[in-house]
Amino acid sequence: MITALTIAGSDPSGGAGFQADLKTFQAIGVYGLSIPSVLTAQNTEGVYDIHELPSDLISHQLDVLLKDVKPDAVKTGMLYTSDTVSVVARMFKHYSLRNLVIDPVTVSSTGVQLIEERGLEVINNDLFPLAKVITPNIYEAGIFTGKEIENEKDMKEAALKLREFGPESVIITGGHLEGRAIDVLFDGEEFFSIESERLEGEFHGTGCVFSAAITASLAMGYSAKEAFIKAKDFTYEAMKSAIPIGKGMKILNV
Repeated sequence: MITALTIAGSDPSGGAGFQADLKTFQAIGVYGLSIPSVLTAQNTEGVYDIHELPSDLISHQLDVLLKDVKPDAVKTGMLYTSDTVSVVARMFKHYSLRNLVIDPVTVSSTGVQLIEERGLEVINNDLFPLAKVITPNIYEAGIFTGKEIENEKDMKEAALKLREFGPESVIITGGHLEGRAIDVLFDGEEFFSIESERLEGEFHGTGCVFSAAITASLAMGYSAKEAFIKAKDFTYEAMKSAIPIGKGMKILNV
């Protein structure tokens, strides 16, 4: 049985967080494991409250699970505190986990801060060097590189800089670029870009679904480039058939 683990926040709407990750894993054919890192009060309109879980509880969850099951791939989403980031990095090293996908969640679609300031530094120093793939959007890539990203050239320059922090491959998603929906992969040797039609509307959880699809594909033995292509197609199709379950953003249909 191929397995993938997500360590991420909880979203009661099911559109993002570990709930969306698990649905994505299942849709792709991978058995999903999950550890909640933070609880939220949110819906399709926004994030209204955040409740951090103790880092020692997260450590205990990981230790108990990983003594029993070693996942074929792992992804992180919203970790929120620097202590949680440190715990996750330590457990990754201790259990020699592979195929790590780091989705460095920093802010919600509605502008709510989803990580402590100190947590950004720890992600950069402790998690990025362990990663098979990191998947920041252009805003997140800008935070970690100090660079404003406005076009594909900027994305490539940011990917070069992010690669210096230690991950094997960098994927920057450009869904928020003006005019073009383009994502860029840099594996240390070459760039590979995928451009798609920009879909109308607001969508909840696209980054979670995309990074989860990459994780599931890596678990199945695909390369980072192959996983990128498959995840891009999976996410695009899920967006095309997105569901308006509430008053706000649409939920991807996975």
